[in-house]
Amino acid sequence: MESELKDLNSKPAKTTQKPDPTHDDGSTKDDRPLLKSDSSSADTNIQELEKKFAAYVRNDVYGTMGRGKLPLKEKLLLGIALVTLLPVRIVLGMTILVFYYLICRVCTLFLAPNREDEQEDYAHMGGWRRAVIVRSGRLFSRVMLFLVGFYWINETHRDSANTQENSKTEGINQSEEQERPGAIVSNHVSYLDILYHMSSSFPSFVAKRSVAKIPLVGLISKCLGCVYVQRESKSSDFKGVAGVVTERVCEAHQNESAPMMMLFPEGTTTNGDFLLPFKTGAFLARAPVVPVILRYPYQRFSVAWDSISGLRHVVFLLCQFVNRMEVTWLPVYYPSQQEKDDQKLYANNVRRLMANEGNLILSDIGLAEKRTYHAALNGLFCQS
Repeated sequence: MESELKDLNSKPAKTTQKPDPTHDDGSTKDDRPLLKSDSSSADTNIQELEKKFAAYVRNDVYGTMGRGKLPLKEKLLLGIALVTLLPVRIVLGMTILVFYYLICRVCTLFLAPNREDEQEDYAHMGGWRRAVIVRSGRLFSRVMLFLVGFYWINETHRDSANTQENSKTEGINQSEEQERPGAIVSNHVSYLDILYHMSSSFPSFVAKRSVAKIPLVGLISKCLGCVYVQRESKSSDFKGVAGVVTERVCEAHQNESAPMMMLFPEGTTTNGDFLLPFKTGAFLARAPVVPVILRYPYQRFSVAWDSISGLRHVVFLLCQFVNRMEVTWLPVYYPSQQEKDDQKLYANNVRRLMANEGNLILSDIGLAEKRTYHAALNGLFCQS
């Protein structure tokens, strides 16, 4: 599933720019690089980067990359949480993870995993084993969310009346509304998105191939039926994964007992206010999809996983006393014949619908620009 970034070749992101010929000191030429070490110029450069890469900008009290200067009150709250909430949540979280791993281990004893095209999973088994894995997985995922501060989740389920105008526009045939969707498509804000979807529907995900080898998590990912991909690979492996995803979506569409695919068509995370261009992987099967919009309202710490290290993000998350989540489930989207014939059109129409219903801003940047933004931020902070 190759990235489909608009105008990427024609408008490459840059981390440098021509210096302003005039300055307060009266000089007419400045050969210094963009990434300067003095605080005033660094602030200016950060502001310029934030305008260009707005979809990835963090705006919480911890600042850009989670390294901002904290007020005294925030320092006190963080200090209290570090010695109280953090250790308790880590211990309880690891206990839940180990306990669920043991359940998965028991339920998969003496069973050979399903193997296909270098994929390996236990999601296709049936009977009591699968029922136990799914029900306990949904329960423990919700408990884990509760543990890290999501004490309540505001869920809204929109009925078809809310999207009647879109249905008329796209010419959806009402007779198709009995078809089972093959995939759930969602905007992507944080790794917490996965925990929520596990607690709500326990679908299969696309994950890095290395995830399958992580202790504890590896077996759980196989029970989820994750499709593994070597994200850094430039070989034909991507075509193989796209084919596996399409087959899984078709299978879920045609078979009620098959696990649904959960796909993040943006391909990366944002700060939650924007919606990036969609890849077409979720739409190649031409099956109906369920659009889901996730939001994380915050006052202190944003759970968006952008421009902040994983360890720093986990620490701040566990030190947040209360976290909030809002979820909007849109009606099943049934593609018209024109959308089935043009998956790019299908993806764009679903994206537009999600943006309208979730009040999200459409952005044309993508993963390449995100990496450029992170590299520029790292350069600024290293020289400051």
